[in-house]
Amino acid sequence: MDLVLKGRGALITGGSRGIGRAIAISLAQEGCNIAIAARGRSDLDTTCALIKELGVQCIPIQADVTIPDDISHMVETTVSQLKQIDFLVANAGGQTRPNFEDSTDEDWQFTLDINLMHAIRSIRNSVPFMKQSDCASIVIISSVAGYKVQVPTQYGVAKAAEIYLAAGLARELAQFNIRVNAVAPGSIEFEGGSWGKRQKSDPSSMDHFRESQFPFKRLGTPEEVADVVTFLCSQKASWISGTTVTVDGGQMNPGLWSPEDMPAPSQNAVPRKPTN
Repeated sequence: MDLVLKGRGALITGGSRGIGRAIAISLAQEGCNIAIAARGRSDLDTTCALIKELGVQCIPIQADVTIPDDISHMVETTVSQLKQIDFLVANAGGQTRPNFEDSTDEDWQFTLDINLMHAIRSIRNSVPFMKQSDCASIVIISSVAGYKVQVPTQYGVAKAAEIYLAAGLARELAQFNIRVNAVAPGSIEFEGGSWGKRQKSDPSSMDHFRESQFPFKRLGTPEEVADVVTFLCSQKASWISGTTVTVDGGQMNPGLWSPEDMPAPSQNAVPRKPTN
């Protein structure tokens, strides 16, 4: 199917690895010019090199999406070099100290900043330019943890807010012909990701996880999420807005956590890096 995306411009946050990288490559394969933003320069350059081999532009933007000025710079750079933003994929995410009793206001603020607020700021900065597009589409990468309750709670709260954000903005931005949707992946396994690391450190638990929680007895892949996002960006999905598309293979429990698995409080915990 030709999704008619050739020559369009897409900005993907958290686009240098994992799900974000797969989305960037998928859109590039359809002919989109790409801007990817992430904190690490090395992964940005590696991913951009792969994308350029597909015959499209790729702009690597080093940015910390928890910093408002970095988001402004990210959007300005995209518009300056690609001349347009037709598609915005707010993919960056993560969390900090998972244990509720041990968490601080700063931990919760970090998790809200890197998930919800990064999406809000990215959209707010991009909308003035997306108004000029005849096919504008925003996709927020949330999670099944946003509506399938799991612990730690902190991450799920932020992802639930992203789902509501997509539904609300779909109504507000329709007047500008901008569609907004959320995609809720289940557990996605890739090299260097949290599930990939868990596979190496605790393979027996992962085997049980696959057998007990997945009808297809496996975790998802970044490419399976990317295919859905690419479709939602296209005009083939022109009548889809304000919804959340689940990509989890029918997964039941969204995580390995259970109350007895919760870590003991630790005064030495440090913020986790973004997971998307």
